[in-house]
Amino acid sequence: MRRRTGTHNAAMPWQAFALVLLAALAHAVWNIGAKKAGGGTHFVLMGALFVGVLWAPLGLWLAVHEVPQWGTTQWAAVLASALLHLIYYNTLLRGYREADLTVVYPVARGSAPLLSSAAAVLLLGESAGWGLAAGVVMMALGVFLIAGGPALWHRAHDPAQRARLRAGLLWGALTGALIASYTVLDGFAVKLLLVSPIVLDYLGNLLRIPLMLPAAWRERATAARDWRMQWKVALLGAVLGPLAYVLVLYAMRLAPLSHVAPAREVSMLFAALLGGHLLGEADRGARLLGALAMAAGVVMLVLG
Repeated sequence: MRRRTGTHNAAMPWQAFALVLLAALAHAVWNIGAKKAGGGTHFVLMGALFVGVLWAPLGLWLAVHEVPQWGTTQWAAVLASALLHLIYYNTLLRGYREADLTVVYPVARGSAPLLSSAAAVLLLGESAGWGLAAGVVMMALGVFLIAGGPALWHRAHDPAQRARLRAGLLWGALTGALIASYTVLDGFAVKLLLVSPIVLDYLGNLLRIPLMLPAAWRERATAARDWRMQWKVALLGAVLGPLAYVLVLYAMRLAPLSHVAPAREVSMLFAALLGGHLLGEADRGARLLGALAMAAGVVMLVLG
């Protein structure tokens, strides 16, 4: 099995930083489209099918050259990644059904980098300095402020709103844990097992399709309706979604995962600036402070 020691530099190389910024922009645009489309489980399947077709030339070409060299460890990593991503999608959608997006999304995106960075330090042996710690905290604070800041806690005074808030915190935390899990697993696959980021994402996507088809077949009428209404946005997601994550995976090869994972959350900054509807009725002042906090966090990560 081929192995390569992970990057342990204190600061994030500018090339990795540029990849993360491009990925964050693509991720923000894709999520704004998905939010407006109101996608559900059928929407996820649509996107997976489009990815299977659009990325086939590159994904299969790379797979033909790489997969024959794989052992059990590589296949186990790809299969585990596919399952984690599928559970993540379902958990996120469940959270959106039971709570407000303005709670679920920021809790998920804010907790994920904290968990990912901690796991990278503890499990992958990456070093942790003051820049990493301060940057992660500032990024998490920025996500919270962009989501509305202290105004979120005012909902706790009403019983119905309190129940939704608790549900949002629960499902958001579970989603964040899943994001952190697949981030660390995929980082291990591309950094230490040397699995191609494109092959990892493409094959993982293909492995998820048969797991989703039975439910779509049972709900054929609803699936057909969703296809007619949402296929254009699903097609956009099939281009931008994999592109964003593959850029992140390549960044993980150039920089410590503990730096790349929190830097990904700059997508919230782009989302706030490009389409303030992503997180609902967030206060403009809090969103501005959040954007500044995230910018400061990114600088701290780059400087290490």
